[in-house]
Amino acid sequence: MTERALIAMSGGVDSSVAACLIKEQGYDATGITLKLFDNEDIGEKKEKTCCSLDDIDDARNVCRKIGIPYYVYNFKDSFKENVIDRFISAYENGCTPNPCIDCNRYIKFEKLMQRADELDFDYVVTGHYSVIEYDEGLQRYLLRKSPDVTKDQSYVLYSLTQRQLSRTLLPLGKLTKHEVRKIAEKYNLINAQKHDSQDICFVPDGDYAKFIEQYTGRKYDFGDFVDENGNVLGTHKGIIRYTIGQRKGLGLALPHPMYVKEKDIANNKVILCDNDRLFSKELYAKDINLIAYEKLDKPLHIKARVRYNQPEQDATVEQLSDNKLHIVFDKPQRAISKGQAVVLYDEDVVVGGGTIE
Repeated sequence: MTERALIAMSGGVDSSVAACLIKEQGYDATGITLKLFDNEDIGEKKEKTCCSLDDIDDARNVCRKIGIPYYVYNFKDSFKENVIDRFISAYENGCTPNPCIDCNRYIKFEKLMQRADELDFDYVVTGHYSVIEYDEGLQRYLLRKSPDVTKDQSYVLYSLTQRQLSRTLLPLGKLTKHEVRKIAEKYNLINAQKHDSQDICFVPDGDYAKFIEQYTGRKYDFGDFVDENGNVLGTHKGIIRYTIGQRKGLGLALPHPMYVKEKDIANNKVILCDNDRLFSKELYAKDINLIAYEKLDKPLHIKARVRYNQPEQDATVEQLSDNKLHIVFDKPQRAISKGQAVVLYDEDVVVGGGTIE
């Protein structure tokens, strides 16, 4: 019996080429787009966000061209609960969230996998640039970085479980972006030269604070900028407007540059410091997921990344409990932020990761 594959299609070139390759490989393929929100929900009047009507039309056009069924699934309630609400709560509690990781974790590889089970599909397919392989020696599925380092998305996929990895196909894993566009041109796809989306899909203009205020209807009180000794340096415009390590946009005239070190939520204060005070050598992470190992029985020297575009850094990781990691870097790291993901690598293999606390 031909294996069945459910392809998550955003309307972009990557997921469209993934659909072409899966069909070419002989799978019984169906394309779907996840309807995650209405533009009115996020204060947008125009169809300029990811998964807009234009994107749906592009995805439908690709499916029609390659001869596979196409559907739109409504996941708005799940997206609100698991992505948007988490995003807002993180900022309100002084953290810096990564909604793309939450979307992969709770929507694409949890809710969508459940839908695939209900509809009797064998696999879920996405257009991510990473590689899934089964290691006979370890008897585990591994997640590896893409050879195209400029597009590698293993950082946002660290939360995939063994079951999810076993049921996921990433046909772009070993391709470069240039090769993907060439394949799209070969198939004469309508979106072969479509630009990649760079923003968080529900905050297309990048103004997180404005989105949160519009979405919640709340206004966030002004408060004090203070130094590490508690001396008042000025007035901030709402604690959600600032992230760790930020210098620009503070609106202060100071004798020397100062940066956001932390946020005192209880007292509505933003604490500033000199640049050299932003560096630290260790962190703790919770809500962890390990891929290469079931658990870490002893400290392991690895490389770690504490934000999406950061180069990997040498570090030692120790697992303290089922849900906590302690990571010590060989060299101090700048502006480690609560709420961001720390992802661990052994060469090109994702060891696992967690949420910085």
